Parts: sequence; structure tokens; C-alpha cells
Amino acid sequence: MSNIFTGTMPALMTPCRADRTPDFDALVRKGTEMIAAGMSAVVYCGSMGDWPLLSDEQRMEGVERLVKAGIPVIVGTGAINTRSATAHAAHAQAVGAAGLMVIPRVLSRGSSLVAQKNHFKSILSAAPELPAVIYNSPVYGFATRADLFFALRSEHPNLIGFKEFGGKDDLRYAAEHITSQDDQVTLMVGVDTEVFHGFVNCGATGSITGIGSALPKEALLLASLSQKAAAGHPEARKRALELEDALGILSSFDEGTDLVLFYKYLLVLNGEEEYRLHFNETDALSDAQRNYCEQQYALFRTWFAEWSKQGGVLAECM
Repeated sequence: MSNIFTGTMPALMTPCRADRTPDFDALVRKGTEMIAAGMSAVVYCGSMGDWPLLSDEQRMEGVERLVKAGIPVIVGTGAINTRSATAHAAHAQAVGAAGLMVIPRVLSRGSSLVAQKNHFKSILSAAPELPAVIYNSPVYGFATRADLFFALRSEHPNLIGFKEFGGKDDLRYAAEHITSQDDQVTLMVGVDTEVFHGFVNCGATGSITGIGSALPKEALLLASLSQKAAAGHPEARKRALELEDALGILSSFDEGTDLVLFYKYLLVLNGEEEYRLHFNETDALSDAQRNYCEQQYALFRTWFAEWSKQGGVLAECM
């Protein structure tokens, strides 16, 4: 089975119209823009896509619109009910999506190993032709460990890896106990603050990014520098760490409850007005949060404009 899980992929957010319904035309424009910028695929609907706030029909329409536009799309299967998650997987395969991001069962029996195993099996069985990764995240309250992963993989060869959102220690666990056991298993860095660690110390093959929707060139550069650093390039290591540090505050928005609010606002600062509204009218950054976001974004962009002129490995990777 081919491995779509390489390179850098933005987690697309769902833009909405004035009536707070999804704007799928804008979604397709964003997906097209991301692929043109050099992203290997897009992810929809993960947490960034507001999957809990959309109906199953809306989510499926978004997936189908992206696929019809020729955009390689990884489909999130988040759902409270296993039947819904399974339906999203089956739909993804039927319309020609590129892969699945398998999200654990939430709320109902979410801490049960048996329940999670059956949940994963149902999703994987519904789309056996699609390569899939399990999405590990503290937000979902369940961490898939090596024994469960390989038990599932023994029965479902379309399960080929992990998207790890849990941070430095969880990425280390995945590398030490899972991906190092089987070189056919892939690891995707799932949190913007740990791109360097994921590529260099954990052997990641790609990353799924939030900040990359607003700063695609910079996210792609960080991944490229980190990959060179993983191969032992000393200048790339230095520059990757500098870039990751400078992105630190903006990347940290990825770790908090308001991640979608922050990253939509960055797109608004880029001039993309279709991301100004949220599906719930009361979902909004405070004035202080907006001010802080603006200050940090301006600071980073000013720094990057000067820093990126240094040539050397930066010129090679840009």
C-alpha cells in the first residue's frame, strides 16, 4: 500500500458564511492554495476543521468537494458514535480520498481498551484500501500504545502509522516502541511545537501543521531544515532550531483550547475574511488575545524577513 503520509500537510479549517454555515467554495480555494504552495496533501476534518460542530452531511460534502477539485485529502473520522466514524471512513474511500486519520472514540467508553480496539477495527474495516494513521492526542483522552497498535496492524494492513499530537515524550514513545520496531510504520508530527524533535529525534516522515495554513512557506522550510538536520547537516540543525524558536508562540496556539480561533484570526490578518466568523457566535478571541496574536505575528514576520536573507542552507531549502 502506498504511503501518503509524508511531507507537510495543513489541517484545514472550515470557513463559514455570514449565516455561519460552511463555505465549501472557500475551503476548496484554501486546499488548492496549500497544494500549490508545496504541501503534500491536506487534512479535513480533524480538530482544526471543527468536526464536532458540523453535521455528518456537511463533513462529507467538504471531503467530496476537495476530492473533486483534485486535492489529495486525509479524512478525519472523529465521532461520538462508532457508526458515524465508520460511515465517514466508508465515504472517504468511496469518493476517492487519499487516506484516513483515525480518531479514538470519545465520551462513551473512551477509556476502555476493548471499546477503542473495536472502534478502530470498524473504521479500518470500512476503508481497507485507504492508508490510515491513528491520531494520538491528550484531547481525545486515549493513547494508543504499541501492543494495541500492532494487534490492529496484524489484522488491518491499511493501518500504517501514527499522527502524534501528545508532545515530546509521546513522540519519543512512538519512535522507541512502535516505528523503530517496523520500518514500514510511519510517524507524523502532529503538533507545531515539536517539528524539529519529531524529525530529528524520532524519525518522523512528515508533519501535520496548524500554523502552516497561515505561514505555508515557513512551515515547509522548518520541515525541510529538520529533515536535513536529521541527516546530520550541522547548519540545517542550527537554522531549524532558530526558526522553531522564533515560531514558538505562534506554534503554541496549536496546543490550546482556542487553536481554531487563533489560527482563523491569523488567516484574517492575511486578508482571508472568510475565516473571520465561527460556527458558534459566542466563540471568539478576547480583545487581549487578538492584540497578543497581532503583536506576535508582526514580530515573527519582521524577524523572518531579515533572517531568511542569510543564504546557505536557507537558500537551498526555500
